Parts: sequence; C-alpha cells; structure tokens
Amino acid sequence: MQIQSRSHARVNVIAPLLLAGVLLTAGLFAGTAWSFEVIPSVGMTKSTDAQAPAGKFFAGFAARTALMPLVKIEAGISYRQDEIEATNIQVRQWPLTMSLWLTPMPNLYAGAGIGWYRTTLDFPDTLPIKDSTSQELGVHLGGGVVLPLGPRVGLDLSGRYIFLQADDQSPLLPTEFNPDFWSMGLGIAVSF
Repeated sequence: MQIQSRSHARVNVIAPLLLAGVLLTAGLFAGTAWSFEVIPSVGMTKSTDAQAPAGKFFAGFAARTALMPLVKIEAGISYRQDEIEATNIQVRQWPLTMSLWLTPMPNLYAGAGIGWYRTTLDFPDTLPIKDSTSQELGVHLGGGVVLPLGPRVGLDLSGRYIFLQADDQSPLLPTEFNPDFWSMGLGIAVSF
C-alpha cells in the first residue's frame, strides 16, 4: 500500500468536489437561456518525449455551459493508456479537468484550465516492482471549433497541450511549462 502525502490527499478530496460543484452549477443553468452541452469524445494523445511511442487513443466525456457572454466553463474526465516500450510498463491515466473557454465567435473557443491527473504504472509480472499510482496537478492550453450538424448537435474538434507538475516539491501547479503531452479530440456536442 502506498502512503500518500498531504497534498495528494487534498487533491483526492478537492478534485471530485470541484467537478461535482461545476456539474451542479451547470445543471442549474441548463434551464435558462444559456445552453448546456454534453460532449462524449475520442481522440489521440502523444507524449512530447522524443523517445515516446506513437500516439495512443483516449476516450472522454465533458459538460460545458456558458458562464457569461463570450465565456464558457467545462468539466471533463477521460481515460488514456500508454506503454513505455523499452520496459513494457503500462501507463494508465484518468485526467479530471476544468477549463475556461473564451468564445469570440459562437462556434470557436480557446482558453486554459487545470487538471488532476491520476496515473497508474503497471509493471510486468517479471519485474519485482509493485504497481504504483500517483496524482499530479497540471494545466492545459487549448481550443477548438464546433461544426453544426443539426439544431442541437455539433461536431466538436479540440486540441490541448498538457503541462504536468515537474516534481513532487510543489503542491500546486507546474513551474516549468514544457508540454508533457498533447491531445486532439473529436466529439459530438449535444446542447440542451
């Protein structure tokens, strides 16, 4: 069993509460003139490390709503899996993110956000190392476009650069901003 630091314990409590609060707030506004969108998506992620393997697929789900004119807020969760080829170590990650998007045009958005990244390293049975799980905070920059398919349905094309915490010294956000990986997603945005 792995012992977690106080900052990781706080993240374990704060991140799910933050997501629940955003989803509840978004649900309260769903009945107003503001639109509420749900976006299931699939996409590709790729590490920026020079020795990283080819990009891997991910699946995700997000909820987005207008916070005020020209500003939207989004909460999302996804799942991605990667492998360190030289060692056959499986890397599984569940990013839980919050984003603030500026919408200068109705179908175009760009902005930034924060995320809680729960990462599990699954070591091969041939190694005498136990699997380990860690939590990191990160930030992302990105944007996208929603192409209308119908009155309440659109094709959501998005991209992000993700910057993870550089070391375990800082309990807050990254201090170095070299992207750890990028993601490109394709989703179906359904408005209510």
